Amino acid sequence: MYSPGRDVLGKAVDFMKSEGVEYSEARYHRLELFEIIAQNGKLMNVGMDVREGFAVRVFYRGSMGFASSPGVSSSSLFSAAKRAVSQAKATPSKLSPGYKLSSDRLGYARVIVDAKKPFDSLSLEEKLDLIVRRIHDVVSSSLREAKLASLSVHYTELLEEKEVVNSDGGWVYSVTPRVGLDILITIHHPSKGTLQRWLELGGVGGLELLKEWNVEDMLANEVSRLEKVLLEGVEPPKEKVSVILGSEVVGLIVHESAGHPMEADRILGREAAQAGLSFVKPDMVGVYRIGNEQATVIDDPTIPGSFGFYLYDDETVPARPRYIYREGLINEPLQARWTAPLFNTSSNAAARALDYASEPIIRMANTYLEPGDWRFEELLEEARNGIYIHTYMEWNIDDVRWSQRYVGLEAYLVEKGELGKPVRNPVIQFTTREFYSSIRAKSRNLRFYAAFCGKGEPMQGIPVWFGGPEVLLEPMRVEVAPE
Repeated sequence: MYSPGRDVLGKAVDFMKSEGVEYSEARYHRLELFEIIAQNGKLMNVGMDVREGFAVRVFYRGSMGFASSPGVSSSSLFSAAKRAVSQAKATPSKLSPGYKLSSDRLGYARVIVDAKKPFDSLSLEEKLDLIVRRIHDVVSSSLREAKLASLSVHYTELLEEKEVVNSDGGWVYSVTPRVGLDILITIHHPSKGTLQRWLELGGVGGLELLKEWNVEDMLANEVSRLEKVLLEGVEPPKEKVSVILGSEVVGLIVHESAGHPMEADRILGREAAQAGLSFVKPDMVGVYRIGNEQATVIDDPTIPGSFGFYLYDDETVPARPRYIYREGLINEPLQARWTAPLFNTSSNAAARALDYASEPIIRMANTYLEPGDWRFEELLEEARNGIYIHTYMEWNIDDVRWSQRYVGLEAYLVEKGELGKPVRNPVIQFTTREFYSSIRAKSRNLRFYAAFCGKGEPMQGIPVWFGGPEVLLEPMRVEVAPE
């Protein structure tokens, strides 16, 4: 690991302040990536990549300047600092000349997660054996009648090192190791067609995560259930029925219909050209009711071991749980220090950057629907007759995060309070308000799922978790997706 230290970054911060800007920050950012890629039981790539450099940012009379530079030389850092200052002074601002960043308590801390070579407990040969051979063997041997059409496996180890210094007194040095495993499985039957399952596993820590995930047993169960849906799946009921959604589906819904529309920069229109707008307007915060009392959505970066874990954001603001929707009320947008004053509030530590070449922008971390106190079996009994959609195949949502559609993958009829036959290609559609207003009950089972959330231009793919409990919804119509 390398760090230029507070002195070097601090001198760049002081230089930018001496040029007349109101605020300046300097960040050293290093990403060390190791990956294994396998396709159909054959090794496709083993590689290592290191990206490191400096990022600087300033605010001057309401205008922002950002610049970055690869490498670790002081000259490249100060060159970037000069460019950022020049850019800010040359850019007209839509904000008032007296605009200031939010006044927040800033961190002065070191956050190091398992920094002692967290990826060395297995040899390269052992990793290749798991990723290339054993995963392929267990997926193939778990099929009875269907055939394995395709199997892609992408394994990653990512060590992230950051140091941030700013002119308001913040300093944070952090080291964060992450492990990720993406698996795409396609199975085919000559008369029943094709189904595809995409699995993403990820967390902060070392190779102990592979043991916790129990990858081979997990895949054997996933493939067996997927084949059962392919071979035995029936159409969903045509009448309105009670719907139970699995935690994976619930997590995706809250990520897309709570997390994204509650990003303050998106509410203000900054994301319009890249990712769309938001149905949320600033005057709706704390006033508009989006759902019933069951609708509490939380985004919490501080969950230990989570894929989106951090204790301080890239503006050195201490992280905490953010209650995006609270008991049905639009409650707390995700904020950075530049957006918070426009909402008359403080930052809640949502500013993150992918790498040294990226500006810190507002991002989710670990977003979930607050669990309830029902057992899953009680949800089945309450539904009595209906459908349980355990996982999803595909989804769509509009640019303002209001109208949405989800296609189930693994799903089952609920008959007399018990799980029945598998269901093929069920489709549910609703608006954001309809979903959060139709929650009847929630299980006590909180589960999370890993993903890389894309946002920004250039695109920044940030590690996150999404999740929730199983949820029972009011009766609705369930359609069938075309084959």
